[in-house]
Amino acid sequence: MADGPIVLFIAGLGRSGSTLVDRVLGEVPGYQSLGEVVHLWQRGLIDNEQCGSGEPFRENAFWAEVGEVAFGGWDQVDPTEILGLQQAVDRTRYVPLLAWPQLRPGFQAQIDRYAALLGKVYRAAAEVSGARVLIDSSKHVSSATFLRHVPGVDPRIVHLVRDSRGVAYSWGKVKARPEAGKDALMARSSPSQAAGWYVVQNLLVEAIRSKQVPRIRVRYEDFTADPEAVVRRVLALTGDEEVPLAHLDGRHVTLGPNPNVGGNPMKLEAGPITIAQDDAWRRAMPEWDQRLVTGLTAPLLVAYRYPLRTVATPAAVGAKEAM
Repeated sequence: MADGPIVLFIAGLGRSGSTLVDRVLGEVPGYQSLGEVVHLWQRGLIDNEQCGSGEPFRENAFWAEVGEVAFGGWDQVDPTEILGLQQAVDRTRYVPLLAWPQLRPGFQAQIDRYAALLGKVYRAAAEVSGARVLIDSSKHVSSATFLRHVPGVDPRIVHLVRDSRGVAYSWGKVKARPEAGKDALMARSSPSQAAGWYVVQNLLVEAIRSKQVPRIRVRYEDFTADPEAVVRRVLALTGDEEVPLAHLDGRHVTLGPNPNVGGNPMKLEAGPITIAQDDAWRRAMPEWDQRLVTGLTAPLLVAYRYPLRTVATPAAVGAKEAM
């Protein structure tokens, strides 16, 4: 595994800021951001949605070359068949089986088939980009667990957490998903649903610890307060904590074009941006919803060093939202 690319996998729950963290890490020399690889087969190959470059997936030069290196061209594989195989092994309900595949005879064979395909994609992406480290912000705990089975890659886990009230508020907002069409919207959920997902996903990420897979936990709020400090902590996972970060200057970051699959619409942005505190939920989220989410997620809020009582703060200017 040490001979293949490092896959820096961002795990956790959606709307925790993973796209922004992914983009900033992807500007580090020797690193390549891929976005949410878990959505490559459906949103990329089948739906042909826009990737981070603004081009449809099949028209993006990077992904076209990845397909050529991995399979001799994307037309040599059946994405519908691969999607079915993915759904047979990469689901939250299968996390125990991914940890102990011997619990169900035949499951290991399905794991091996999909792992071989996924390994070809990762290794081709490393070859095409010339990167030593690939960033996969899929977040799904099953995908994080599955990485242990992928041949020819060296997985590292970044467990990204955010205040549960901010996550729930973001899940409740109406947000466009322009990469999927002018009328497409991002998924929404109620505060109680989001709180339930928050507990389940984060507890499962905590439960899949392995001595063979180095990991770190970072808070999105710490990232927005001091991006460089958090990036340095993440880079310590790969031994690159001393690498120059020319794209970062305090809270100012310059983002280049990217081929990211999935993620929130900020993947389409390029150029200089300012990272600022993102806590609109403190002012805009109804007090009852805040209390409900606090009650449902209180043990994790304490574990992740978030206060149970909240105080409204002045609006941040120029914030890039985690969505």
